[in-house]
Amino acid sequence: MDEPGMQMLDGAADMVSIQPEATVSRTVMRTEGGNVVLFAFDSGQELSEHTAAMPAFIQVLRGRLLVNGGDDEREVAPGDLVYLPTRLPHAVKALEPSVMMLTMITAARAADAIDG
Repeated sequence: MDEPGMQMLDGAADMVSIQPEATVSRTVMRTEGGNVVLFAFDSGQELSEHTAAMPAFIQVLRGRLLVNGGDDEREVAPGDLVYLPTRLPHAVKALEPSVMMLTMITAARAADAIDG
C-alpha cells in the first residue's frame, strides 16, 4: 500500500468568497484524522452557539471574529489560533467581513496522538 503524500492548499483564503448578509462554508480537505472547512462571513454574520463531537482549531485568515467558548470570549484576528475541546459550547460572530479556517480533529488523529 502506498504511503499518502503531502497535501497542500494554495491560497486557502481565496477558496471561499464573502457574500452579502451570509455565511458561506466549504470543505476543502478531508484526510485521515481531520477535516478542514473554510467559512466566509459578512460583517455581523454568526454561527450560533453549538457543540462539536470532536476537538477543533479556529484560525482567522482575513478579518476579525468574536469567538465565545464556554465562559470566555475573545476577539480573534489573523495570526491567532483558538482551540476548542470536544463538547465545549461555542459561537462565532464576524466583526467585519472575514474568512476563517476550521480544522476538526477526528478520533483517528486523537488516538494517534495518544498512542504516539
